[in-house]
Amino acid sequence: MSMREQLAAAGYINLGAIFENLPPALLVEQALSRGEGRMASTGALAVETGKYTGRSPEDRFVVEDATTKDTVDWGKINKPFDPEAFAALRSRQKAYLEGRDVFVFDGYIGADEDYRIPVRVINEYAWQNLFIHQLLRRPTEEELANFKPEVTLVCTPGFKAIPELDKTNSEAFIILNFTSKEILIGGASYAGEMKKSCFSYMNYMMPEHGVCPMHCSANIGADGTTALFFGLSGTGKTTLSADPQRQLIGDDEHGWSEKGVFNFEGGCYAKAIKLSREGEPQIWNAIKFGAVIENVVMDPTTRLADYDDDTLTENIRTGYPVDYIPDAVLSGKGGQPKAIIFLTADAFGVLPPVAKLDQNQASYYYLSGYTSKLAGTERGITEPQATFSAGFGAPFLPRAVGEYAKLLRANIAKYGTEVYMLNTGWTGGPYGVGSRMKLAYTRAMVTAALNGELANVEYEKDPIFGLAVPKTCPNVPAEVLNPRSTWADKDAYDESAKKLAALFVENFKTYHGVDADILAAGPGK
Repeated sequence: MSMREQLAAAGYINLGAIFENLPPALLVEQALSRGEGRMASTGALAVETGKYTGRSPEDRFVVEDATTKDTVDWGKINKPFDPEAFAALRSRQKAYLEGRDVFVFDGYIGADEDYRIPVRVINEYAWQNLFIHQLLRRPTEEELANFKPEVTLVCTPGFKAIPELDKTNSEAFIILNFTSKEILIGGASYAGEMKKSCFSYMNYMMPEHGVCPMHCSANIGADGTTALFFGLSGTGKTTLSADPQRQLIGDDEHGWSEKGVFNFEGGCYAKAIKLSREGEPQIWNAIKFGAVIENVVMDPTTRLADYDDDTLTENIRTGYPVDYIPDAVLSGKGGQPKAIIFLTADAFGVLPPVAKLDQNQASYYYLSGYTSKLAGTERGITEPQATFSAGFGAPFLPRAVGEYAKLLRANIAKYGTEVYMLNTGWTGGPYGVGSRMKLAYTRAMVTAALNGELANVEYEKDPIFGLAVPKTCPNVPAEVLNPRSTWADKDAYDESAKKLAALFVENFKTYHGVDADILAAGPGK
């Protein structure tokens, strides 16, 4: 059956030209000829996404039906959508595509053949098809010849919803339907909506197979040991996992099964604001032909990108295949992780730069998913503000976070994985008084955690957070390891630490049904 016949059988009729599984070079040609983007000096395709330069969480919904009624954690993140309204909107989206050219990509979410999900992506823009081609797992020719999609994702930025008619929040919509196995996106051009929708779909499906889905990066050392890095934006997850001494498995989304760790993706989607060749050479060198850059300002003549210019947005992004990173693990797979590192950029300057967590503390701080917003980054913020995102990725967790926490905890116990928390934020005082933790120190702590050097050193208990803090760490001054000792005003430290501890406790009140031993692992316990 031809692609046109397959699409017609799915209700996509009277389409214009159908461009089926084009290679990157042809997709770039199509995008340029259609005026969708411009060629940057490095050969990357530069595009602008209009007013939607980031995800639109208020426009994201999950269809509520018999499948999801009791399995989705409904609330501000997972907002319910009526099945009949979904069917009506889908019909209007299909009608919009009649007579229009479409680009189709068939690929996989997930590197492990036992758990991967075949997905068919239908785009109206060539550049978005290039993006998803590079970000998902690309089939072999043999796999493509026998490809049968399980999930269909349709992305039509030009089709804008009518909220009064379509029951959406605005003209934009991102809707997941786990019964019909469809993802509909419209009204917004930001390509990250496709990536994160695929991630959310996996996050819903994997627990049914006993797989723990994780918003984390992963890499492998020369000794073959796997490490995981959890962290919200700005904590250093991408920077620390892109270690030239280790091989990158993936920078964002993984599953943890009885066989080990596997990447959900076939590419990387990195923030590029303030990007420099010196600071992040691997990402810098990956922005070449076949890569996509979103919302970067370029010189109109030389086509040189200015990554310091945030005129369009601070959320400048670049998407590229993982094989653009030297020595990346192209299989997308690693063994059972030896270590997990939770990253937080604590702008209060009170968390220790490195601490070892027991299993209960690992569950507590995973559920908390803490980092902090800085003063001046948003209107009205005059001092650091605590930010909590359960599981280090709450916007992408359709099920209750406790389900994911139990899977993670069980795997940590089963495979003897060590868990550390690193503060990549401030030392010697809060933001505005102290200084950012030196990257050299953070890298040294990561190295010590991964090569076992922190396993046998002497530890002391932090009196407020209850964390085990090493007294020594190779290549890190001992005085840096105790955050209180770095503050000139010890009373101010105590006050600030107690304030942050109270915020942890208050945030944890939103979680229900948490085991008593996990509750007892928090600050002040």
